[in-house]
Amino acid sequence: MSERQGDDWRWYEYIPELICNKALRQKDKSVWVRYFYLSTLASKCKNEDSLLQYRGMQKFHIILFGAILTVFIGLIVITQTGATNEKSKKVPTLPPEANTIKLISPTIAQQQQAAQQQGQANTQPETFGVEAGVKASYSAVIKTTKGDIEVLLSGKDAPRTVKNFINKIDSGFYKNLTFHRVEDWVVQGGDPKGNGTGGELMQTELNGLPFVTGSLGVARGSNINVSNDSQFFITKSDASWLNQQYTNFGIVTTGMDVVNKIQIGDKILGITIAQ
Repeated sequence: MSERQGDDWRWYEYIPELICNKALRQKDKSVWVRYFYLSTLASKCKNEDSLLQYRGMQKFHIILFGAILTVFIGLIVITQTGATNEKSKKVPTLPPEANTIKLISPTIAQQQQAAQQQGQANTQPETFGVEAGVKASYSAVIKTTKGDIEVLLSGKDAPRTVKNFINKIDSGFYKNLTFHRVEDWVVQGGDPKGNGTGGELMQTELNGLPFVTGSLGVARGSNINVSNDSQFFITKSDASWLNQQYTNFGIVTTGMDVVNKIQIGDKILGITIAQ
């Protein structure tokens, strides 16, 4: 047995001191490398310089960790607050297909006419008056592949819209067109292209009729004064956010069960007006 073995030499007791000396030689290394060496067995270091460096680095990392934690909590609070604000601003809107109508830039003559009409509106209440040949109300039946829907058209409140609707019915315009949009609160159809982009333009007729379950409305784009002349929708539930925003020209009297069964692609077999 060697002399060192006889003296019970414990080689592993020198390891902590070797690590401490190694840490002191890391001055040109990154702070993380130095921290690794010092934190490994710093409590057993006999070198006072190693201990001083380790304690100083401990304070630095505690402060750094606190700063990172504060920033992280702040980001969470800001994110949650923003999400809550966005959720509170969200309101139901008509399907995007109803907003595909191209807006028309008014000519000078149209601008002058609009100014004249605005001046008249300031002196007397706005009224649509009586459209020639339009009665106060009409009964109609919308025949679909899911069944019949009976509606009452309000010629008194939306005379131009009702007259246009009846003219298209008489010409067979709606025959075999489809319902291209179906959601939990609305069904929409009457588009000659079948994708929400078809139809011509006509003036919007805002009135006091509320949008309730079964109300008939006219699709439009972003300009509240301009509506589509063929696309119509039926509300499946209360839709009061549409009041005074879209033309309301009638209501379902019988057949809401049929409305609730309609799916995208179902056909309008035809519409008839009761004589």
